[in-house]
Amino acid sequence: MSHRDNIQSIRNLWSEIYKNEDNNAILEQLIAEVESSALSNSHGPQPEGWYKDAIVYSLYVDLFNGTFAGLTEKLPQLRALGVSCLWLLPILDSPMRDAGFDIRDYRTIRADLLDLPQSTSVEERQKAFRDFLDEAHKNGLKVIFDVAMNHTSEEHQWFVESRKGPDNPFRDYYIWNKETNRYKETRLLFKGMCPSNWEKDGEWYFFHRFFEFQPDLNYRNPQVLLEVSRILLFWLSQGLDGFRADAIPYIWKEEGTDCENLPEAHMIIKIFRAILDQVRPNTLLLAEACQPPVEVVKYFGDGDECHAGYHFPLMPMIFKSLAIQDAEPVLDVLHPSVTPDIMSENQWFMFLRLHDELTLEMVTPEDRALIHGHYCKDPRWDFRVGEGISARLAELLDRNPDKIGLAYSIMLTLPGTPIIYYGDEYGKFNDDDFYEAFRKETGKDDTRYFVRGPMDWEKTASELADDESITSKVNAIIKTQLKARSQTKVFGRGSNTWAKPELLENTNGTTPVLAYFRAFEGEKVLVLNNLSEKVLEIKSVDGKTFSGIDLLGGSKVSFPLTLAPHAFKWVKL
Repeated sequence: MSHRDNIQSIRNLWSEIYKNEDNNAILEQLIAEVESSALSNSHGPQPEGWYKDAIVYSLYVDLFNGTFAGLTEKLPQLRALGVSCLWLLPILDSPMRDAGFDIRDYRTIRADLLDLPQSTSVEERQKAFRDFLDEAHKNGLKVIFDVAMNHTSEEHQWFVESRKGPDNPFRDYYIWNKETNRYKETRLLFKGMCPSNWEKDGEWYFFHRFFEFQPDLNYRNPQVLLEVSRILLFWLSQGLDGFRADAIPYIWKEEGTDCENLPEAHMIIKIFRAILDQVRPNTLLLAEACQPPVEVVKYFGDGDECHAGYHFPLMPMIFKSLAIQDAEPVLDVLHPSVTPDIMSENQWFMFLRLHDELTLEMVTPEDRALIHGHYCKDPRWDFRVGEGISARLAELLDRNPDKIGLAYSIMLTLPGTPIIYYGDEYGKFNDDDFYEAFRKETGKDDTRYFVRGPMDWEKTASELADDESITSKVNAIIKTQLKARSQTKVFGRGSNTWAKPELLENTNGTTPVLAYFRAFEGEKVLVLNNLSEKVLEIKSVDGKTFSGIDLLGGSKVSFPLTLAPHAFKWVKL
C-alpha cells in the first residue's frame, strides 16, 4: 500500500467508526502527526516477512538477569542459542500488580530495569533503552514488546483524572456507569479472582475486563484512539521492531453483545497497521487474541491488520496428543475447517509455554477435563477453576528430557514462528518461592506466578557442567534443534503436507506418529514425531520409501526406520 493509500485508509476507517463530523479535528491532528513521524523516522523499513524466519525468545528483563545491563551481557549467549528476536514482557512503568500489564505510563521504561534511580528523567531512561536496542541490533536481534491497548493501570494519569468526577475532561477515556446493568453478556475473564466486570468507585462503577485495578479504555472517545496511536508513533521513533498487541479482541464494547471481536475492534487495528506501514513498513503487529483460529485469522484482515497471531488452540492439542499418544488432536485442530488458510504474508506464532497458564479456555469441556486431569499434577497449579494449568514445560512433561525434546520438535517444525519461554531451554521448574512471595505481597492467588520465577545463572552453569542433569540434556536437545531450524527456511515459510507412515506394529486405530512434509523453494524435509512410549518401526511413508540426511545428527536416513519412544527425525530428502 502506498503512503497516500495509508492516509486515505485512516480517513475512511475513522469515518466508519466515528460518524460525527465534530471529530474531524482529532482526525486531522492524527494524520498530521503520522505524516510528520514518517518524515522524521530515521530507522528505515524492515525486511519484508522477517518475522517468518525468526526464533523468538520471551523474557521478563528483571527475572531473566536483573536489568537491561544484565540482559545485554546475555545477548551473545541468546544469539548462540539461535534466537533472532526478543519479546520483552512488560517493561513500561507500572505498579506491577499484574506483572506490568497494568501500565501507568506508556512512554517510560521502569527505572529498576535500567538500574537507574526512580528520580531519573524520562529522557535519560529513553536514552538508556535506545542504547540497549542498538546493542540488540548489533547482535542480530530484533526487539518487540507488549502494549496493553485495552486497559491501563488505575494509577495512570488519565484514570487518576477520570475518577475525579463526571465533569473531568478525562472521564470519557474510561467507561463509567451509575449501575452495573450494561454489557451484561460479557464473560468474566478472571473467573475465581474477579466476581464482576464492574468495580465500585464512590457513587459510580467503572468497567474492566481484567483485574479491578485495570480499567478498560473507552475507544468510543476518539481522543483515546489518538492517544494510543501516539504511543505507537513514539516507540517507532525509538527504533522498536514490533508490538505485541495485548488483549485486542476486547477493545470495543457494544451493548447486547459479548464485547469480543466486534467490527470496530478490527477497524481500530487497521488504523494501527496503516500507521505502522506509513511510518516504518514491516514493523511487526502481533495479535494476542485468545480466540478460535477462525476468529484470529480475521485479525489478519486482507493483509491490512496484524501480520501474525498466536495459535492458542494448537498448544493444548499438542499436549493432548502427547497425553493420549495420538496425532489426531493436532491433525484436527490444523484441519482447514478449524484453522483456515492464511495469506502468504501472515504467520502463526507457535508456543508450548508462555508467561501465562496453559490455557484451556478454547477447548471442549471433554478436552478440558482430559488435559487438566492429565497435566495438573499439583492442585496448586489450577488456574481459573479448571480453565488452565500454571506449570512450566518441564513440570508438565514429568521433567523428562525426551518428552520435552519431542514437544519442541513439534513446535519447531509445524508451520509458524516458534517462541521459547525463558528458562525452558534449560528445563526450568516451577518456582514455589516466587509464587508464595507474590501471593503474600498482593493477596491475589494468581498461580501464573509459579512459571515466572528468576533465573539462577550460577545454578544453571553448575548443572550445564553435569552431562547427566536435566538442564544439560534439555539444553543440548534444544540447541541442536534450533541450529537445524535456523539453517533452513522450510520451517518458517514452507508448505505443510500431512504424511501417513506405515508401521510394522498394529496401532489399534490410533496415529502414534505425527508426520508431515515441509517444502520451500526446492527443499523438502520429512518430519517424524513418535508420540508413543513404544519403539516403532516405520516401513514407508505414503507407501514410499525415502532416503535423506538427518538434520539433527547429520547421519544418512533410509527406510525401514526405527524410532525410539518419544524420538523424532527431521529428514532432509
